[in-house]
Amino acid sequence: MTIAFLNGDYMPLSEARISPMDRGFLFGDGIYEVIPTYKGRAVGFKGHTTRMAQGLKAIEIKNPYTVDQWQDILSTLVEKNTAFIESGNIGVYFHVSRGTDTKRFHAYPKNIEPTVFGFAFEIAPPQPTIASDAKPFKVALQQDKRWQRCHIKSTSLLGNVMHYQAGVDAGVSETILYNSEGMVTEASSCNVFIVKDGCISTPPLNHELLPGITRAIAIEAFKQAGLVVTETWFSKEALLDADEVWLTSSSKEVAPVIEVDGKTIGSGQVGPVWEKAINAYQAYKFEA
Repeated sequence: MTIAFLNGDYMPLSEARISPMDRGFLFGDGIYEVIPTYKGRAVGFKGHTTRMAQGLKAIEIKNPYTVDQWQDILSTLVEKNTAFIESGNIGVYFHVSRGTDTKRFHAYPKNIEPTVFGFAFEIAPPQPTIASDAKPFKVALQQDKRWQRCHIKSTSLLGNVMHYQAGVDAGVSETILYNSEGMVTEASSCNVFIVKDGCISTPPLNHELLPGITRAIAIEAFKQAGLVVTETWFSKEALLDADEVWLTSSSKEVAPVIEVDGKTIGSGQVGPVWEKAINAYQAYKFEA
């Protein structure tokens, strides 16, 4: 059984307990992050903790720990779980809810302490750097029906869950989303990139999509490798007409997509720009 962190203590995950009056349970009132580590080395730690701090500030929860304290908790969870996750590919989930109140009431209560939870789990190994070794994705396509504050990494994920489930029901691995104007925003749990005529594009950041840490690392890695990358809106039609489509997330890194909503993307094979991109990402990711 893996070891978890709860409100300052480490314990077997099976022994972690919160009150049913916790606002994270009742309202999804909290912020979370997932930080990938490989053989003890974290990817994007600064970006993840910065985004968590920004999310907590946005919903008026005091950050319970300093960056150094978060780093210590992360390192301890990884260390305590290496015996249970022998591959060394360990994701660490952090969850901060507003805390436990004495009553169920929509307004923010005062003078309660946040609930802080963390646990470790095995993630997939790093993406291979050769196209023939990659395992490409097939995904669905839907209009986004979630709320309009998607830039906040809230634990209120029912909208994302429903879109992800639509992909599962369709027999694919993800669901790419577009807004009311037909512009692609993100996927239910990933950011989205396309390639057309050698140029890499991804939607610019706004309230309709999450500022993905892997997205940011990837963009910088691509630029340093001399690849052409722009942050610009593109339509669902442009998505379907792209030469290559990729998803980025902490657990997927930069993952190639060969089919969207039943339509083959490009040649139906993992593309040559992806191979350059994943090599650039793997070379840079621990520097972020």
